[in-house]
Amino acid sequence: MDNLTHTLFAVTLGRTPLGRAGRGTTAALVLASNAPDIDFITTAGGAVNYLKWHRGPTHGPLGIVGLGLAAAALVWAGQRFNRRWKDESPDASFLMLFVISMIGVLFHILMDLPTSYGSRILSPFDWHWFAFDWMPIVDIYLLIVLMAGMLFGRGSADARRRNATIVLVLMAANYGVRAVAHHQALALVPRVFGPTLPARCDPAAPETLLDSWPRPTAPPRPAARTRCLVEAAALPSFSSPFSWRIVAQFSNAYELRDIDILDARLRGAGEDTDVPWRTNVRYPNVWTPAVATAATTATGGVFLGFSRFPAARSVEDPQHVMTVRITDMRFVAGPAPVDSPLRRDNLFTARVRIGPDGRVLDEALGR
Repeated sequence: MDNLTHTLFAVTLGRTPLGRAGRGTTAALVLASNAPDIDFITTAGGAVNYLKWHRGPTHGPLGIVGLGLAAAALVWAGQRFNRRWKDESPDASFLMLFVISMIGVLFHILMDLPTSYGSRILSPFDWHWFAFDWMPIVDIYLLIVLMAGMLFGRGSADARRRNATIVLVLMAANYGVRAVAHHQALALVPRVFGPTLPARCDPAAPETLLDSWPRPTAPPRPAARTRCLVEAAALPSFSSPFSWRIVAQFSNAYELRDIDILDARLRGAGEDTDVPWRTNVRYPNVWTPAVATAATTATGGVFLGFSRFPAARSVEDPQHVMTVRITDMRFVAGPAPVDSPLRRDNLFTARVRIGPDGRVLDEALGR
């Protein structure tokens, strides 16, 4: 989630019984709830280095303990050296600040996990990404609820705790609606693709509530040279919990559909002229030897470790230089005509140029 959401949620937690731990509790929660995103400092080593470490150990078990300890130490030190914080309330003990701070880090990680962006919650012991696909990276409904809680959360301590409870209940309801809607979106995949939906590949990606990646990047090759379905995912939209983007990975391409699960066409049995499966939006994904070479580069390896739905393209110029572009289909701006070229300025794209002799000429992210 975005840092504004994390901060507002931390303040809300500070108005629950956790706030009774003593002065400094809310400060520790706010600091700890944003601490995992300190991994942005790795941008000093370049975009590839940042992607390598992004949502890594700071979002894993070591981050919970280490960042919790750091946040507690900063707040405790501030209380010791800044006496202007003093009032009639007792200071929270260092041990309590440590526990509270670990809770703040943990909730940051748990709020990132339901997003389609995902998080590496087991790093550095396991570098796989995990996601539930329920929430967008920025959820306007969470922000509205949290901001309303701040606006109407003034007054006595009892009033603040009551309002914080209401906010938490509304947040839980929002997550619940998103989870149910996500299940419904996946159930509609056969209707969305209609007779164009092929059989699943063998082996196919496992169907689990908690998705994880990276998986083998080169799509399976069907024995009869007919396309097959590797997997399908439903990704949330920013605008509505009922609007979803279906990303279907086939053995030779990706196809995208933007749907509203309340759309009557998806529920009916008739063959209307504008049924969703008649709209074909395809992005080829062809793994040539040049793509395999690009995957072995530093940039290609890091990007494929991050990318959930990598779509590969390769083009040869008159000098026989191959340009390979690999784009994460989660971040394609929108549907396009069949076989539309992927935009070159997509930030979530890795580009590798390979010479006629097979040497890598250059590599970069985002172009």
